[in-house]
Amino acid sequence: MDLKEMSKQVRMDTMRCIGSIGTGHIGGCLSIVEVLTLLYFKYMRVDPASPRMEGRDRLVVSKGHAGPAVYAALANKGYFDKSVLYTLNQGGTHLPSHCDMNKTPGIDMTAGSLGQGFSCAVGIALASKLSRDGATVYAILGDGESQEGQIWEAAMWAHQQKLDNLIAFTDYNKMQIDGTIAEINDLEPLDQKWRAFGWHVIVVADGNDLDQIDAAIAEAKGVQGVPTMIILNTVKGKGVSIAEAKGVASHSFTVTAEEVEAACEEIRRA
Repeated sequence: MDLKEMSKQVRMDTMRCIGSIGTGHIGGCLSIVEVLTLLYFKYMRVDPASPRMEGRDRLVVSKGHAGPAVYAALANKGYFDKSVLYTLNQGGTHLPSHCDMNKTPGIDMTAGSLGQGFSCAVGIALASKLSRDGATVYAILGDGESQEGQIWEAAMWAHQQKLDNLIAFTDYNKMQIDGTIAEINDLEPLDQKWRAFGWHVIVVADGNDLDQIDAAIAEAKGVQGVPTMIILNTVKGKGVSIAEAKGVASHSFTVTAEEVEAACEEIRRA
């Protein structure tokens, strides 16, 4: 499989998913497209025909507002027809704006209240260890979310329990809803913080580069005795110029059908 082409497809489908309702969390969806592509199309042991398969790998997207990007990946993986993407956040939909495990095939944990998803991922990883099912549990955190105290409580517990089957990512685009991370509540030095909590830490210079992320995941899967945090230095709104240009304002904004199609053409040509 050509992962670069798949990442383009996931990015375009994310834009069309959000475009179907005309507004949404575009910036933080587009910044995690590459890591989602690698997880679903190279690393995760899952079966779309059996979404609740015992022993499957799990993904918890703790920054739950990035749901449309996850849905785009799931649709391309075959969990549901792509036409469902155009029902985002509408009455009776199976695709709410924030991920819901009770509504969407392939979603392993409901998220939305920031910080809680990561705690759930830690619990899932512990349960997997106890059951010895061999699953790897992945989690994606937002950087604004990482200001939550609950993140660090869960981090301590994960190290205490030696959860080397847990691989987490920080989507470090350095922007949150109210401003830049540095302005609101600076996380630096983020890598040293995670190391101080006993985690193996990998910093990816370009968190939207498939090869760099791929190498980081491969390294993480070989770590024993401690969980791993992969810090992805990403671009909010990556791949769509109107989103990238908005900076902080790309957290959530409205788009027209014409802007969506222009964005898809831009992605296609990249």
